[in-house]
Amino acid sequence: MMAKNKEPRPPSYAISVVGLSGTEKDKGNCGVGKSCLCNRFVRSKADEYYPEHTSVLSTIDFGGRVVNNDHFLYWGDVTQSGEDGIECRIHVIEQTEFIDDQTFLPHRSTNLQPYIKRAAASKLQSAEKLMYICTDQLGLEQDFEQKQMPEGKLSIDGFLLCIDVSQGCNRKFDDQLKFVNNLYIQLSKSKKPIIIAATKCDECVDHYLREVQAFASNKKNLVVVETSARFNVNIETCFTALVQMMDKTRGKPKIIPYLDAYKTQRQLVVTATDKFEKLVQTVRDYHATWKTVSNKLKNHPDYEEYINLEGTKKAKNTFSKHIEQLKQEHIRKRKEEYINALPRALNTLLSNLDEIEHLSWSEALKLMEKRPDFQSCFVVLEKTPWDETDHIDKVNDRRIPFDLLATLEAEKVYQNHVQHLISEKRRVEMKEKFKKTLEKIQFISPGQPWEEVICFVVEDEAFKYITDADSKEVYGRHQREIVEKAKEEFQEMLFEHSELFYDLDLNATPSTDKMSEIHAVLSEEPRYKALQKLAPDRESLLLKHIGFVYHPTKETCLSGQNCTDIKVEQLLANSLLQLDHGRSNLYHDSANIDKVNLFILGKDGLAQELANEIRTQSTDDEYALDGKIYELDLRPVDAKSPYLLTQLWTSAFKPHGCFCVFNSIESLNFIGECIAKIRAEASQIRRDKYMANLPFTLILANQRDSVSKNLPILRHQGQQLANKLQCPFVDVPAGTYPRKFNETQIKQALRGVLEAVKHNFDVVSPVPTIKDLSEADLRIVMCAMCGDPFSVDLILSPFLDSHSCSAAQAGQNNSLMLDKIIGEKRRRIQITILSYHSSIGVRKDELVHGYILVYSAKRKASMGMLRAFLSEVQDTIPVQLVAVTDSQADFFENEAIKELMTEGEHIATEITAKFTALYSLSQYHRQTEVFTLFFSDVLEKKNMIESSYMSDSTRETTHTSEDVFPRSPRGSSLDYNYPDSEDDTEGPPPYSPIGDDVRLLPAPSDRSKYRLDLEGNEYPVHSTPLNCHDHERNHKVPPPIKPKPLVPRANVKKLDPNLLKTIEAGIGKNPRKQPSRVPAAPPEDTDQSDNYAEPIDTIFKHKGFADDIYAVPDDSQNRIIKVRNSIVINTQGEEENGFSDRMSKSHGERRPSKYKYKSKTLFSKAKSYYRRTHSDASDDEAFTTSKTKRKGRHRGSEEDPLLSPVETWKGGIDNPAITSDQELDDKKMKKKTQKIKEDKKLKKKTKTFNPPIRRNWESNYFGMPLQDLVTSEKPIPLFVEKCVQFIEDTGLCTEGLYRVSGNKTDQDNIQKQFDQDRTISLEAMGVTVNAVAGALKAFFADLPDPLIPYSLHQELLETSKIMDKTERLHELKEIVKKFHPVNYDVFKYVITHLNRVSQQCKTNFMTADNLSICFWPTLMRPDFENREFLSTTKIHQSVIETFIQQCQFFFYNGEIVEAPNPVACQPLPPSTVQMVEPMVPLQLPPPLQPQLIQSQLPADPLGII
Repeated sequence: MMAKNKEPRPPSYAISVVGLSGTEKDKGNCGVGKSCLCNRFVRSKADEYYPEHTSVLSTIDFGGRVVNNDHFLYWGDVTQSGEDGIECRIHVIEQTEFIDDQTFLPHRSTNLQPYIKRAAASKLQSAEKLMYICTDQLGLEQDFEQKQMPEGKLSIDGFLLCIDVSQGCNRKFDDQLKFVNNLYIQLSKSKKPIIIAATKCDECVDHYLREVQAFASNKKNLVVVETSARFNVNIETCFTALVQMMDKTRGKPKIIPYLDAYKTQRQLVVTATDKFEKLVQTVRDYHATWKTVSNKLKNHPDYEEYINLEGTKKAKNTFSKHIEQLKQEHIRKRKEEYINALPRALNTLLSNLDEIEHLSWSEALKLMEKRPDFQSCFVVLEKTPWDETDHIDKVNDRRIPFDLLATLEAEKVYQNHVQHLISEKRRVEMKEKFKKTLEKIQFISPGQPWEEVICFVVEDEAFKYITDADSKEVYGRHQREIVEKAKEEFQEMLFEHSELFYDLDLNATPSTDKMSEIHAVLSEEPRYKALQKLAPDRESLLLKHIGFVYHPTKETCLSGQNCTDIKVEQLLANSLLQLDHGRSNLYHDSANIDKVNLFILGKDGLAQELANEIRTQSTDDEYALDGKIYELDLRPVDAKSPYLLTQLWTSAFKPHGCFCVFNSIESLNFIGECIAKIRAEASQIRRDKYMANLPFTLILANQRDSVSKNLPILRHQGQQLANKLQCPFVDVPAGTYPRKFNETQIKQALRGVLEAVKHNFDVVSPVPTIKDLSEADLRIVMCAMCGDPFSVDLILSPFLDSHSCSAAQAGQNNSLMLDKIIGEKRRRIQITILSYHSSIGVRKDELVHGYILVYSAKRKASMGMLRAFLSEVQDTIPVQLVAVTDSQADFFENEAIKELMTEGEHIATEITAKFTALYSLSQYHRQTEVFTLFFSDVLEKKNMIESSYMSDSTRETTHTSEDVFPRSPRGSSLDYNYPDSEDDTEGPPPYSPIGDDVRLLPAPSDRSKYRLDLEGNEYPVHSTPLNCHDHERNHKVPPPIKPKPLVPRANVKKLDPNLLKTIEAGIGKNPRKQPSRVPAAPPEDTDQSDNYAEPIDTIFKHKGFADDIYAVPDDSQNRIIKVRNSIVINTQGEEENGFSDRMSKSHGERRPSKYKYKSKTLFSKAKSYYRRTHSDASDDEAFTTSKTKRKGRHRGSEEDPLLSPVETWKGGIDNPAITSDQELDDKKMKKKTQKIKEDKKLKKKTKTFNPPIRRNWESNYFGMPLQDLVTSEKPIPLFVEKCVQFIEDTGLCTEGLYRVSGNKTDQDNIQKQFDQDRTISLEAMGVTVNAVAGALKAFFADLPDPLIPYSLHQELLETSKIMDKTERLHELKEIVKKFHPVNYDVFKYVITHLNRVSQQCKTNFMTADNLSICFWPTLMRPDFENREFLSTTKIHQSVIETFIQQCQFFFYNGEIVEAPNPVACQPLPPSTVQMVEPMVPLQLPPPLQPQLIQSQLPADPLGII
């Protein structure tokens, strides 16, 4: 008996599966399904189920361990758990009959009984018999699981009788039933339970099944189970029911009909299939393989369930279908993309409707293949179709497979494309038609809303055709055009009225009266009224124009990149470089030339005769000259020669010169025509630019028949042509007769060619000396207006096409040098080409020997600007007027051109100036010779111009700019200029009008020769020549100027005695001594060294002191009196009536006036503006009012009104004969200042200036408030930190840092890249330092509020007026502490950085002053359209300069530092010893502001020095 604590072993049963077996004759072609039934029960998984099992075996397989020479198979065992939880083990035996594959008879076995008896056996025995799995196992038992039948023997506990109910193959069901009946009888004898399994019910024949059921019903307790091994239906039920019959303790299973059981099984399969398919659909890559996916999913329950039910094969098929669907979906999408991209490709390749409108699709395909862009749109594949190639996987290749175009979809797209082009053409036509309709409606004005216009076009055909959006778009475009045109015409009108603006006081904000005057004049213009509906824009344009008058630089030029200064610099940079390079090649090694190529030009055989004469004097073409042998290559060219000179000019023969021989007027005319033709052809074909600069030599041949008859005339005419051509003239020497040529002539001509070649070589010498470059005999300024309808190279062609043209000194980007023969000598002429707005600063402050004023005869504004500029030019300076048009025919065909050319010539006649015209279609008028007479006139007046300029400079008491044109070292006048008067009628603009990069002269080599004026600007201080003794070098005061000789003038009116007495009385009442730069005459017993005054020790002077660096000794015996710029010295023994005597002596000397008082045209134009603004009064009243009003403003800085010639026609405004009372002027000035202050108090609320957004993209960083970009841990914005770090690491020494603009695209890219990635490295981007600097400035410009708050601007302005420097700096420090903490930290960081930049000014040339000019608008954000800002710009800039200089004091508790010496930031001289004094470069500092020059304010409010 078993112990209680041991679990009982599960019961074990052996079931024998029997049924029809035997040969094919007995059972037919297939079995009854016994093997499939056993297979499905023992191994129910789909992958372990084998539908084919054979009973025909070889002898070897039959004798193997699996069959083991038995007619039964051991299928193994199954452990089954019943519903009650009791397990049992079921061993399955299949009784069959194996057939020999040779004899097709049953194999011989140990048991020779027939199948029926053998199948009913209850005891089975077979030693070491292995479990059967499948037919493939036979013979390969080692490759399969090997499991032996338990103990080699089994006792059968029950039988499962299989009956095939399907349509058997060659088998009758009745025969099967008889066999089964006999088998059943035999089985019954064993007394073992029996169950009938109706197999293959999935192919069931109904009456067969009914017969089986009838058969079973006739038997006692015989149960029929309907099964299907293929679909695994009721298989387990058969064995379970049989076990229950063997073990009555088990629950009896419910026998379910086949159909019901099949439905249940299929539902289970369907559910598992759905789950598996969803699992497979998670795979989205059609390149995935089953092996990869199955390994990934093998542990998933849904995957395992499906594999068990349906098998791996079905699962793989399901997966393959899914992958194929993915691929087809991908192909469909690619095809859809290609079809969608096809219209764009057609638009690219077939955009011309006229070309394809009547083409078929196949013809269009052929046409597309010929297009150059075909390969960029389509790809022709080697294999087709495209969807079966690897092209479907090339996702990045957007080109369309060409074979796809053969589909109907592509053809339909083409047809739609053609229809779209047709409709689009119609739409465009209608839009243009509607646009023309709008253009015809005259009452449409700029700024008129669309709603006011729509009612007038509602019936228009084009309007009805196009959409509302199109109509609004067309009207918007029309509005933009007429608004832009109106604005351009308005701007042009402002230039036409230039006289209205260029008499503004640049040191003060335009007055209300002046603005009213401007509006009154302009309001009569239709172009002013055209912008009536855009009044704010009109006012903005006007203020912008006035701002340009105040800040006339090329950066602020209203023409933008068409500014004359920019175009001139570009043209000269390219042309002069090519010019010098070409000459270097042409005249290479000219210093050691030993072969000379010569053309000889003549008529009637003269050229050949001269060539023969030269050869006669030569030996084997070698000519001896001045001790050197030259090889000559002569090419005579006769008038009858079929070859042109330009055809003979080849790469192998480049002539060094041309001998032009003549002996008659006809031959001379031939030479002139031929040379003109050569130059014209060379200029047009541009084959060899220097062909036009070929050196010519005119040679006069002797006339044997008449020695002296025509010789004087020929000599005169030849000399004239030589002067025009700027070439030598070789006359007939004495003793030539009767020979035509003389040896002296030939040698003289040859020397001339050699000198010309050597001169051309010297011009392009690679290392010119400063002396050579700086020695200009004449300095001419050519002025042209920006935006004139002609190219800059047209007006420069007279110079650039000349062989005598060369580049000016390095740094003078707007100048060139000419070497011209004027008179008897070769002169160096410096031509500086500037715009009119840049020339304004040069007009008065610099020494200019002459002006070439260019204007377009097609543009009234050009003439208006010329008049405004010329009006203020001193009448001692020669002027050449140049009108530019296309051709001479314009004068006769165009009335407007005729009027402007006539006006220019009339003005030239009035002021005794030269006038000429340049024609763009004429080559002759573009030669240098058109200016020869003007240069000669300038040379004649040179000494008078320089003396006048020096005298004016000596009379001035305040200097606000450095000299642009110092005296030439070769001149006879003084070498230095002196500060101008603060009473100048016109001060230079607040900023340099030419720009930082324009220099007319070499940089100074010794800046110690300059002192600082009140603004911190340098001015020259006189020093004695280098050959003087050291003890004589005193820089305190300049020497006296030699007075100009008194020239009696008959047309100068006598002084009014009453007026003279009034002036004397006014001078006598003035208690102050007027300082002068001319020292008082010393007594005879006084040492010469006493002539020098003592420098003023302190910078700040009180009201009693004059604004001068030097103080005149306070000596009652020596009094200096200044009256209207006339210096009167009262010494001991002289009374005040000496003034009258002195004035009488000076009466005969004519002081320079202005051209506007010499030209009725210029004067009447200005007078007409005055009358138009005072039209309500009579002419007499207007004249009186004008005199009274203009009286106080005229300061007489440029001419002495008492000494100027007065014609009877002169009167009205700005007449220099009208004097002013200085005390009355001071009172008016004070009242005006008080009134301005009161007005400012009333306007407490100022309008915030909002600058336009610079960016064209959305940003979540740039343009955001500063507080949003920083944290307490990182008080500096990351972008600012990156930019500053990059600049300080890589470009702190970059020249022009923060002044030179960087590439705008690079600046935007820096900000865009930073927007996307805050960790970006500027070094990795490879951008320039200037681009990073520009991006940094743009960051601050984009902030919603300036870094320096608007609320503190006024405090900074008031604090800057404190006289004491220390107190002022401490007050500024307190103001800085009022900054918002965020602003304070960033401001401190930026100023510290700028201080570091200024410390490198020796290399980057960016001083604190230069940096403040560049940065103060960025940090303070001024509104330049606000007139109040225009008068305080210099102070704001000076505040920033102070912050930069005193950075340590403001932010790091350092000491107050002295202002750095500007000398320290200048480039070092090339050498310490120079024989010639270097010339001063163009540096025009800002002038003093009104609040700085008023007597009640200190001289230096910011302590810049």
